[in-house]
Amino acid sequence: MANETGFKSYCWSVGTTSYRTDKFNMNIEKQLGYMKEFRNLPENAGKTWIGNNAFQAEYYFFLKAKGFVKGDAPRPDKDAREKTSGLRDIGLLDDERNLTKAGEELLAIAEAGDFSADNLLEIPRDSFVYFRQMIKTCNDVDGKKVRPFVVFLYVISRTKYLTYHEFTYLLPLCVDKKTTDKIIDKILSSRNSMICYEDIILSVLMDMQNYRYALYLLQTEPISEKLICNIGMNRKSANYDKQYYVLYTILREIVFENSDLVIEFYNATNKIPNSKVGSSWRKYFFQSTARSVMKKKGRDVLNQVPILQAQDEKIFREEFFKIMHLFKAKATLSDYFDLNRRYFKITDTVLFEDDKVKLDVLPGCYVECIKDTLGEFAFEATDLLERNASLEEIHPCLNVKADILYCKLGELFGREVRDTGSARQVIWNERYVRLNKLIEEKFSADKLIDLLSCFEERKDDEIRMRVTDNADIPTIFEYVLGIAWYIISGRRGDVLEYMNLSLEADLLPKTHAGGGEADIVWKYEKTEEYPAHTLLIEATLADKGNQRRMEMEPVSRHLGDYRLANPETEAYCIFSAPFLHPNVISDFRGRRYMEYYNSAGTEYIQGMKILPMQTSELKELIRFHIGYAEVYRLLDRAYYSGGPAAEWYEENIVCGITGIQKKEDKEV
Repeated sequence: MANETGFKSYCWSVGTTSYRTDKFNMNIEKQLGYMKEFRNLPENAGKTWIGNNAFQAEYYFFLKAKGFVKGDAPRPDKDAREKTSGLRDIGLLDDERNLTKAGEELLAIAEAGDFSADNLLEIPRDSFVYFRQMIKTCNDVDGKKVRPFVVFLYVISRTKYLTYHEFTYLLPLCVDKKTTDKIIDKILSSRNSMICYEDIILSVLMDMQNYRYALYLLQTEPISEKLICNIGMNRKSANYDKQYYVLYTILREIVFENSDLVIEFYNATNKIPNSKVGSSWRKYFFQSTARSVMKKKGRDVLNQVPILQAQDEKIFREEFFKIMHLFKAKATLSDYFDLNRRYFKITDTVLFEDDKVKLDVLPGCYVECIKDTLGEFAFEATDLLERNASLEEIHPCLNVKADILYCKLGELFGREVRDTGSARQVIWNERYVRLNKLIEEKFSADKLIDLLSCFEERKDDEIRMRVTDNADIPTIFEYVLGIAWYIISGRRGDVLEYMNLSLEADLLPKTHAGGGEADIVWKYEKTEEYPAHTLLIEATLADKGNQRRMEMEPVSRHLGDYRLANPETEAYCIFSAPFLHPNVISDFRGRRYMEYYNSAGTEYIQGMKILPMQTSELKELIRFHIGYAEVYRLLDRAYYSGGPAAEWYEENIVCGITGIQKKEDKEV
């Protein structure tokens, strides 16, 4: 047989598929803090990481002691490498797992808890560090240098957006300028033709010498198990591809000997080692995978795919080769989707919505300013990865002047944008268009009610699935309360500002290492129904045993400190939880008569207005579309009424909401 062919990398990814984690931002920040602490231990002075399995295992056990990992990894050293390799890849750690200058900058931001936007792109400070790091991050793909994020910016500047299929299956194939330009052309032409992304994958693979040679071998050499394994070019071992020889022989009998081996063929697909690949074979060939249907219909259960129509051996072998490698490539590329998405999203410049991937408004204008030069450095490495380098240091073209950027923004929206203030107003308007669309899709009244029930029943997995996996459950609860109150308030007020939460570019919440503690501070302007005032919404998921211990002091402190700092502003607080402990209700009722002093004991306020509200009552407000004016009157009356705590809540809050419902029903 001719010389064996071999696997060669054909795509890139950011990070490692062996380490997938939720609460991505928070876990990065925590790991940087833990690694710095671990490295600073006296007993670790001078220890090397590379090749030191014992030291790597020590870090794993250090993380375990901190509660960052659970269970017992069979290979602690490997687990430690997997958890840190992604941070090394994007330049937050060096090869020896010391924090780099960029890593130190990110950790300092996280520890200070100041994520405000202080940059040209109007993205949070930590996101701007990620943005710069992602621009510098470089992969080696079979000897070719490629910067994945810069390639993405280059592609998106010409295609305007990518579908999820294009992002998943085509973007990572862009490993050099020639291939990238070819893929861009094919993406644009496919949107107006019958070309599908699978054809583009195959065209890229078949441009590679090893794939062309493997097909040549398949078409010219005698068929054997060894040949099939050889042309399979498995990344791990040729032995993993032995099952394809079984598939080949059964398919050949079906096509050329008219054999009725449908069930045997189906069983063979189930034995393909990669379950994703096996599933692709079954979806491609079978109309139904029910055994009863296969027995009844025989060959007629198979789809009329090209390989089953093959007229000669050469066509059959070529079709088999294409199917084999297309499904392998799709499985590999789909494995990278979530990883690439997570790393791209931490820049807070990329939106994943409506099955499309695109840039947020201002970052999109920024890329429009530099699109003609992105190709100059998309396929070359940089020695700045570990430095906290400015955009201009990374590449001169990245230093876009504010007036040029604002001009692009103005052109996009057809209005004059001259300064930061007017730019922020345009961005604010656009964000609220997207927020209201997001509410219609994910947070309608019925969906909010269901979500609040999930919090009551602590269906945490379902909550993460419905909202986001980049935030912890308490943060998501606070976010959902903010959205609910935005709806109750008639969608008036700057809820994105009032929530005091860190949000991703898609306006969903994210948790930082020190996050999850912010209050919702809602500012109401004067209307005919109520005076100008501020509402603090305090949220907790603490259970019966912990609620009194955890919540009574901080809730009253937050409202007291706010009133001391804003003596001219009327302010009150709503304490919201899935369950209200009677003693917590009683304590907050008692605050009406108590003084609250500043830390020096020199100033105080007389009495605080804290109203508890269980999520069961919040659901009723949403279900019956009760607006804030009615809620304000209800809570104001309740505040001034008396009675024991438990009875007070039932008579004034629960029955009060029922009274509003009956009143509205009567008016209707």
